[in-house]
Amino acid sequence: MDEFVTDRRGRPISVIVSVVLAIVTLGYFLPWMIAALRGKANAWTIFWVNLLVGWTLIGWIVALVMACSSHQVVGFRPRR
Repeated sequence: MDEFVTDRRGRPISVIVSVVLAIVTLGYFLPWMIAALRGKANAWTIFWVNLLVGWTLIGWIVALVMACSSHQVVGFRPRR
């Protein structure tokens, strides 16, 4: 069976920092935590959106939608 290659990345330090920051800020950085846990390639973009315009409800929702969106397919690898 063939498989798709996505832009998912593992960043263990970002995951730890994002979880702690989301807890300390009572959920304010929840979008960034979700992005880091899911291994989103644009996790740092989501962090900056959350930090700079997350204080507006619309900015926070935009960051959350970005974090929950699906991973982008970057290639296709046939299995042997």
